[in-house]
Amino acid sequence: MISIRLPTILFSCTFLLLTLASHGFWIPPHRLTNKEHHTTCNQSRLSTNDHDAVLASRRDFFVSAFSLAGAFVVLLPKSPAFALENPPTKAELDRIKLGYKQIQNLLNNFEKETTVCRDNGGECKRDADPIRKALGLRSTTDPLFQIEKVFAKVKYMDIDPDKLDQFFDATEEWNSSINMSNSMAFISQFGEYNPGGGKDEVLKYLNESKKQVVIAEKALKTILDCIGAE
Repeated sequence: MISIRLPTILFSCTFLLLTLASHGFWIPPHRLTNKEHHTTCNQSRLSTNDHDAVLASRRDFFVSAFSLAGAFVVLLPKSPAFALENPPTKAELDRIKLGYKQIQNLLNNFEKETTVCRDNGGECKRDADPIRKALGLRSTTDPLFQIEKVFAKVKYMDIDPDKLDQFFDATEEWNSSINMSNSMAFISQFGEYNPGGGKDEVLKYLNESKKQVVIAEKALKTILDCIGAE
């Protein structure tokens, strides 16, 4: 289904009316005399007074139409691209800080955080899902969820120009490491069920995912240093 916004429709209608008026198709019915109204199209013509009245009406129409079109342009909502021209808000910077602390907690307590046990002393299994959560890949409520959008706003901050290259290198490293960590975590989740797999395979890919988390943690630390949000 094609979705057309109301301002676009109204603006298009205004443009159409302007086009019609410019070609002489806009003649207000109330400007015609009774006699002219009843004559055929080939025989009808306007008197000199009516012709002047039509021209005046047409000028008024042009002024009103252009004013209306200008109002539409002013009232149109700003595009998402324009929103990116603002620096990160305090809340967005706080998300980076909180996400960094969660990654640190994951690395400092990796075995505990990635181990899930059943109730009442049941079987314990390694679980890679906490890795994805810490990296903002699990839920929209995770602090680092789509944090790349916040990184994109940093160029509008008042930061040291000498740190920009370092910042952009760190963001590339962040993106690369979280993608690799996510892949390894996903494989780990099903490592026990794959042919030739088992708990050793789960642990193998879990540790591979952890290595990428270490890289991501360092990249995020560099980002915080560059933007002065430690």
